Amino acid sequence: MTSIRRCRADDQAAILVIINAAAERYRGIIPADCWHEPYMSAEQLARDISVGVNFWGYEDGNRQLAGVMGFQRVRDVTLVRHAYVRPDCQGRGIGGLLLQHLEELTDQPILIGTWADAAWAIGFYQGHGYALASPQDTPALLRTYWEIPPRQAAASVVLSKSARGARWNGPAMPTIAG
Repeated sequence: MTSIRRCRADDQAAILVIINAAAERYRGIIPADCWHEPYMSAEQLARDISVGVNFWGYEDGNRQLAGVMGFQRVRDVTLVRHAYVRPDCQGRGIGGLLLQHLEELTDQPILIGTWADAAWAIGFYQGHGYALASPQDTPALLRTYWEIPPRQAAASVVLSKSARGARWNGPAMPTIAG
């Protein structure tokens, strides 16, 4: 039996294993000065959880986490954060199921940030109805909704979707001051 459930404190080690194993795909794709070893540390995971990133996991038939995805409410949007599936489980629809589950938990517009050169990640989100923010809007979105280093922001894109499944355009886009 498979299920999606909210991750618990005792899942943190498994979350790190999944994120760091799946993030290997970014090695050599993202700028070298943005790569970390490990990609996510236990300290970074704890910081993200402490500021409101809630992780959900997909359990396989053996009750092992096969994928994780976090979300975080920030101001007037929900961010999808740290979406990863174990490499041996990729291509089975787990990421899509987690994404759909998180979409059902919010009535706010959803934003997803990812690396600009990660074409597979961008394609995954576009295949689930997300639209790329314009290059002109991306820096303001990243400054407003994320706390990431400037170098990471320069190498990132933002995708968006309304909670009802329609793409953002015009007034549905959150207003960015400044």
